[in-house]
Amino acid sequence: MYQMNSSASGPRWQLLLSHIMPIDEELPSYASALARRTEHKSSLETKGKPWLSVFTQSRAGTAAARAFFVEGDTVVGRVELNLEKDEALKSISVSVQASVTTLGQQELPVVFLDLTRVLWNEPSGKLAKGKYSWPFSFALPHQVNFPANGITVPPEVKTDGKFITVDAPPSFSEHGTPSYIDYKMVVTVKRGTFVAKANQTLTTLISYLPLRQPEPPSPLRQLAYEEASELIGPDGDSAGWRVLEPVKFKGKLFQAVDVEVECTLAIATPLAFATGSHIPLILTLKSKNEPALDTLATAQAIKLYLVRSIAVGSDAMQDGVERRSNQSFVSGAGQAYFWPSTEGGSEPGRRVMRGEVEVKKQTKPSFVFPRFTVRYTLELLPFATSGFISLGTEPLISKPVKITTRNIPGITPRSYRPPGYVKPQDTDYNMEVGSSANGAQRILVGFI
Repeated sequence: MYQMNSSASGPRWQLLLSHIMPIDEELPSYASALARRTEHKSSLETKGKPWLSVFTQSRAGTAAARAFFVEGDTVVGRVELNLEKDEALKSISVSVQASVTTLGQQELPVVFLDLTRVLWNEPSGKLAKGKYSWPFSFALPHQVNFPANGITVPPEVKTDGKFITVDAPPSFSEHGTPSYIDYKMVVTVKRGTFVAKANQTLTTLISYLPLRQPEPPSPLRQLAYEEASELIGPDGDSAGWRVLEPVKFKGKLFQAVDVEVECTLAIATPLAFATGSHIPLILTLKSKNEPALDTLATAQAIKLYLVRSIAVGSDAMQDGVERRSNQSFVSGAGQAYFWPSTEGGSEPGRRVMRGEVEVKKQTKPSFVFPRFTVRYTLELLPFATSGFISLGTEPLISKPVKITTRNIPGITPRSYRPPGYVKPQDTDYNMEVGSSANGAQRILVGFI
């Protein structure tokens, strides 16, 4: 126990951190390498006077914002108590807790993190009038243990039968989503009484972000980023692209001519991309019908989306399983835009389009966690434009990708949108799916 020194400030330190992106709109964007610290305060009051306060320092941009921590941080702060008279108290403790809650399934929050420090514990159960201050610190763990009861555990996930050991997930809370993940600090004052309701708690929500980055791109692609030169395609940089199997689709041109088109999509490797970056794409169309190629090789005709799927329930960690509509929630997270390629872009029977998807900074990262998992897929819907009617309704291509929280330090991906190119306005993914598949809720499955 320490007597409070009103002139003392909390500890100050600096941590080198590059390209950390926010997980909520109210969180700051950390563009600088040097992360500053902001002090936050939360209090319980009696007659307008704070008697119990908790202070902590975080990466948040303002004191009014929620305290924000990233993987590897230590939560450091202090608890202050101001007693105007002697009190019968049993103990004072502070905790960092985290839980996942699923709505509509009659489930209580499942706690997967509970770090507790007892700040004061006196057998006599008495604390004299005065002002007190207790420091605390918590090293946030990289991994947590989640109760394994009732969970379908993939073979690659570590478990001892009682608990599942997994990476700590990010804070997650959005309107319209069925689950949320909360991190919080809780100060508990236990009274010297047998009545549990006499205890008082001060709860403060905090935000947590794990640090994940993709594997390095191919050497030629790294060189292109460094020199701001054009990306070399799959023919010259096979290690830099994942070329998917060609797919064929049929349609009717100008309501009169039946046509068949072959479509091949190449995605820059590795299939993991940081928030705030771009996903490079190459789309190749082949057909014997030249007017059909001219009609389809346009930015307006190509409907390729970054799609987010949220899975909840006991099998949320499992890939490639069908789920009930109340356990799978799909939404668009971004739309690709294309332009004609200068590298063999137009030749008889063939058209090549370059493109990219902008991964917005506020995009939530991918994560696999018991009862709540977030995945992403690149999905090419049937082509849709004036003069062409596709005969199919199912997606032509669906390929899983991962969204990470930061780029590799020293490697800064860039946009390759041509000078003067005006990015088309995004169309609504759910409306596009509804127009081509009667609005049915679909499950995205697949493997990288």
